[in-house]
Amino acid sequence: MKSLQDQYAPNSICFGCGPKNEKGLRIKSIPELDGSVIAEFMPEPHHEAFPGMVNGGIIGALLDCHSNWTAAYALMNQARADDAGVVAPPCTVTADFHVKLRAPTPSNQKIKLIARVTELKSDRAMISAELFTVNSDGAEKLTATCQGTFVAVKEGHPAYHRWG
Repeated sequence: MKSLQDQYAPNSICFGCGPKNEKGLRIKSIPELDGSVIAEFMPEPHHEAFPGMVNGGIIGALLDCHSNWTAAYALMNQARADDAGVVAPPCTVTADFHVKLRAPTPSNQKIKLIARVTELKSDRAMISAELFTVNSDGAEKLTATCQGTFVAVKEGHPAYHRWG
């Protein structure tokens, strides 16, 4: 399956998730059958805060963008249930997000993001996300969590149709 970003926002220049931002993180969020949304990311040396560890701001950007796409996808599916004509997610923005750095995140391991909707309203979704490192044996370690609120914007907002 194509990522949500590639499917619905192939021209986005967002630093965290824009497919067209060659200097960005370019995460790829993939919906799972259980309702969660998963992404994987491999850090590079320029993502480090100091040798061997991922910068906290990069961790925040990963969690923010991945959670935002989880919210947009959930809002789209909710609208689809009400109106079969809905074919794209609404433009959503971050209202708030809170990251807890639980352990250092090594930069030489793959990162796995998992996000889930905890509450869904007509124009917003509350998301819970986790960031794991995955070592060469496949063992996962939780290193950061995020709680956030993501809101669908209307025409007139600067982010409206930014994914086009």
